Amino acid sequence: MRASCRTRGLGAAALLTGLVPAQPAPAAGVFQQLTGPQIRARLVGKEVTDEVHWAYQFAPGGRLQAVSMGRPRTGTWRLKGDTLCLDDDPCVQVWMAGSRVELRRDRALPEEGVLQAPVRRR
Repeated sequence: MRASCRTRGLGAAALLTGLVPAQPAPAAGVFQQLTGPQIRARLVGKEVTDEVHWAYQFAPGGRLQAVSMGRPRTGTWRLKGDTLCLDDDPCVQVWMAGSRVELRRDRALPEEGVLQAPVRRR
């Protein structure tokens, strides 16, 4: 008789487990476009990188240290309204969700990266 009670108890537990809704996954952050002052506040002294192919380090005063496919270069950055301009390239909108960054240009796929403390490179 004890075995049947135990079996019923396990069956009831399994049934109740099936009725309890699973915890929803945390919602992913929603990307929001940054304004010029927000871009300056978040990017100066930081690095935006895709963690493989490229990285941009935004120094105060508009200096830019960049690495693309292992090749370092220096340049400039500036704000034009609510867009970020890197050297003479077309300016981009900066969108963020947490530490994730998208640099968006008209009619082009965004450059996707993360915002982090600058990495020292040799």
